[in-house]
Amino acid sequence: MDANKQKKQFSDQLKAAMITKGYEAKAAVLEREFNLRYYGKAITIQGAAKWLRGQSIPRADKILTLSKWLEVEPSELVYGVEIKEKIKESKKKWQEAIGYQEKEVFEAFLNLPVPQRKIVREVILAFSLACKE
Repeated sequence: MDANKQKKQFSDQLKAAMITKGYEAKAAVLEREFNLRYYGKAITIQGAAKWLRGQSIPRADKILTLSKWLEVEPSELVYGVEIKEKIKESKKKWQEAIGYQEKEVFEAFLNLPVPQRKIVREVILAFSLACKE
């Protein structure tokens, strides 16, 4: 995702979260409520306006403060709800794709010391390459 699109998405998510919590999506409201909760350097009304206009995205510590205040996940503020759904779908596919025996093998693999894991990995990749040919 390009930077401008990400800034716009953050702005949209921030506005939606503010409205959901009963706040007006205005720079003055954002500045006041954010500064009440943030223990670092206060933001200015211009900084808050940039967040709401999609001109900038705050640093991680500020996103964390916003997410606690608005009671949303930090990833939802930055990436939107879709990212959560995509992660769920990916996990679901992974869980459905492997059976009990494969899970048992993965557990055993993860319990191996790192040098042995490297060897097992190389053997599996070698078999995979041989099967492709």
